[in-house]
Amino acid sequence: MTETSSIETCITTLRNGGVIAYPTEGVWGLGCDPRDEKAVLRLLALKQRDVAKGLILIAASEAQLADCIDLSTLDADRIAAIRASWPGPNTWIVPASKHAPRWITGSHEGIAVRVTAHPVVIALCEQFGHALVSTSANIASQPAPRSRAELDPRLLAGVDALADGETTGLAQPTTIRDARTGQTLR
Repeated sequence: MTETSSIETCITTLRNGGVIAYPTEGVWGLGCDPRDEKAVLRLLALKQRDVAKGLILIAASEAQLADCIDLSTLDADRIAAIRASWPGPNTWIVPASKHAPRWITGSHEGIAVRVTAHPVVIALCEQFGHALVSTSANIASQPAPRSRAELDPRLLAGVDALADGETTGLAQPTTIRDARTGQTLR
């Protein structure tokens, strides 16, 4: 896939079990419907990433994450810190709900989630009506692409749609923090 697709085409692709590439805050990402195990496994195969590592979910609002997260076990100050950092380039590992798919959480009890401020991702999530998988659009262990021009042709050949847009210029992938401790993991 080398031609960019409209948001509407990307949404149709997601609804049909496809994989898309799209810009995020710092790097280009790969995404699909996190509820579709077959799509997630296809995305992981493209990336050559082990399902046990887990994946990030990205959303336009916290409500889009509600079925996969369980904040009830966190202290009020931890919940406040999470909410104060959203929307924005802040990913949190939070307790996963019993409804969170294992092909998203991997071997972890928590789930990585982010409410984005990126306009393209907001449009995708709002029109799709749900959070998306968000993982860097690179083959495992390779550098994450910061621009469309840096997307690996092998990955582009495997995606079904390529959203138009640019990253917001963040110098690196988003910060990842543990919601229970506040510790920065990346």
